[in-house]
Amino acid sequence: MASTAGFVGSSQAVLDGSLHIGGSNRLSMANASRVAVVRPGFTVQALQQNPAETETSRRAMLGLVAAGIVSGSFVQAVLADVKSIKIGPPPPPSGGLPGTLNSDEARDLKLSLKDRFYLQPLSPSEAAARAKVSAEDIIKVKELIEKKAWPYVQNNLRSKASYLRFDLKTVISAKPKAEKQELKALTGKLFDTITNLDYAAKKKSSSNAEKYYAETVSILNDVLAKL
Repeated sequence: MASTAGFVGSSQAVLDGSLHIGGSNRLSMANASRVAVVRPGFTVQALQQNPAETETSRRAMLGLVAAGIVSGSFVQAVLADVKSIKIGPPPPPSGGLPGTLNSDEARDLKLSLKDRFYLQPLSPSEAAARAKVSAEDIIKVKELIEKKAWPYVQNNLRSKASYLRFDLKTVISAKPKAEKQELKALTGKLFDTITNLDYAAKKKSSSNAEKYYAETVSILNDVLAKL
């Protein structure tokens, strides 16, 4: 405690301008002048700006203001010419509008899985007419085979064959029992040749594709003759 008090006292003496070292020894600093301490601070100086730079900045600002005014006027003119489009309510599911039944059936969760099919069931006469259209599309595959466009051959065959199979089942179900067996056997043979043609296209075999295409056309004509 004594040493601490002495240190504090000596420090105070240094600040007052005199230092006590011993009892009789004394260093007098009566004439010593106090040292001025300059505290750090911020100095703000006015910078002179070049008149040319001032004029350039002013022109840039005026250009931005003018561009904003022009763009605002353009947007207002565009909005003034906008015509409102009347949008009616969505159609009810499962055939609310003509031609929407096929698309609505697949997403109508209230229908059973049996009814949620992407092909619209038709009457036997209408199914026979659509089967003939599918048969014509299958016959047109000849052009793709000649061009050796094998992916397109497969895609067209699989797409049209699915329609043809669905419609032939509808037609066969309405036939008399005596005609059903013969038509079923002929239909099974037809789709076997279509499968062989699809496999030939997969293997990119021109000879096999031409062979099974000829068989497909021949059996297809026999099936259409019995519809």
